[in-house]
Amino acid sequence: MKTQNNAAKFAFFYMLSLVSLIFMAISSGMIIFQIINKNILDVIDNYRSNFSSEQLKFAISALLISAPIYFITMRQIFKNLISGALEKDSEIRKWLTYFVLLVASCVMIGWLIGTVNSFLDGELTTKFILKALTAIGISASVFSFYLYDIKREKVEGKKDGVMQAFFYASLIAVIAIFSFALFTVESPNETRNRKLDETILNKFDEIDNAMSEYYNENKNLPENLDELVLEFTYIKEDNLVDSIAKKKFEYKKVSEDSYELCAEFRMSNENDNQEKYNSYKDRWPHDSGYQCLKQKVRDFYDYGKELRIIE
Repeated sequence: MKTQNNAAKFAFFYMLSLVSLIFMAISSGMIIFQIINKNILDVIDNYRSNFSSEQLKFAISALLISAPIYFITMRQIFKNLISGALEKDSEIRKWLTYFVLLVASCVMIGWLIGTVNSFLDGELTTKFILKALTAIGISASVFSFYLYDIKREKVEGKKDGVMQAFFYASLIAVIAIFSFALFTVESPNETRNRKLDETILNKFDEIDNAMSEYYNENKNLPENLDELVLEFTYIKEDNLVDSIAKKKFEYKKVSEDSYELCAEFRMSNENDNQEKYNSYKDRWPHDSGYQCLKQKVRDFYDYGKELRIIE
C-alpha cells in the first residue's frame, strides 16, 4: 500500500536514474575512448579512431552533471527500500528495473556494434581490444548491479554489503575517470587560443585563394595585400587583420610565385593530432609566437591541363 501511495515519486526516481545512468555510462566510455585515441595514434585517417577534444569536453560535461544526479537518486531509492516505503516485490520496482536493463542493453549493444565496426574498418587491434574491454566492462557492471538488486531476497531494514560495494566502487571509478579526463583535456584558455589561431588560418586560406586567382589573372603577385581588396569583392579589410590583436598580417614576396604571410600565433599546431585540424597542420604548420608561413600560388590553367591529361 505504501508503494502505491508513492508510485509517482518512485517512478520519477527510477526514470531519472535511468536517464542519468545512460549519460554517465556513455560519457565514461567516451572519455576512456578519447584517452585511448590520444595515446595510441593510428596512421589511418579514420574520424572514429582520432582524438577529438570536442567529444572529450562533451563527455566531461555530461559526466559532471549526470553522475551526481545518478548517485543521489539511487541513494534515495535504497533508503526507501531499507525503510520499507518501497516494497521489494512492488510492480513499480520490478517493471522499472527491467526497463532500465532493457534501455541500457540497447545502448550498450549499439556501442559494441560501433566498436566492432571500427575494427573491421581498419582500426588498430590494440585500440579495438582496449575499447571492447571498456564497453564490456561498463555493460557488465550495469547488468550485474541491477540483476543482483532485483534478485536479492532481503532489502527492508538491512544494508546490503554487495550493493554498498557496487555503489562505492562505481563512485570511485567515476571520480577516477573524471580526474584522468581533466589531465587529458585542454584548458578553456588553450581552447580559446587554438580557435583564435584557427580564425587567422581561415583568413590565410581566403588570402591564399585570392593570391592564386590574382596570379592567374596578372601573372605576378600583388605588391601588397591592399591590392587584393581592390581586386576581389570577397576580400575585405577584416580578412587582412588579426581581429584580436588588431594588427595587419605581414606579407612578403619570396619569389615570382611564392610568398609569406606572417602573424602572431598563440599556440603551436605541430603536435595537434585531432582529425578536425589536420588540414591546417599540413597546409599551415606553425609554432607559437610570430611566424611567417610560406605558400606557393596554384596555377589554375596548368592544374586544369593536368586534369585533362589524366582523363
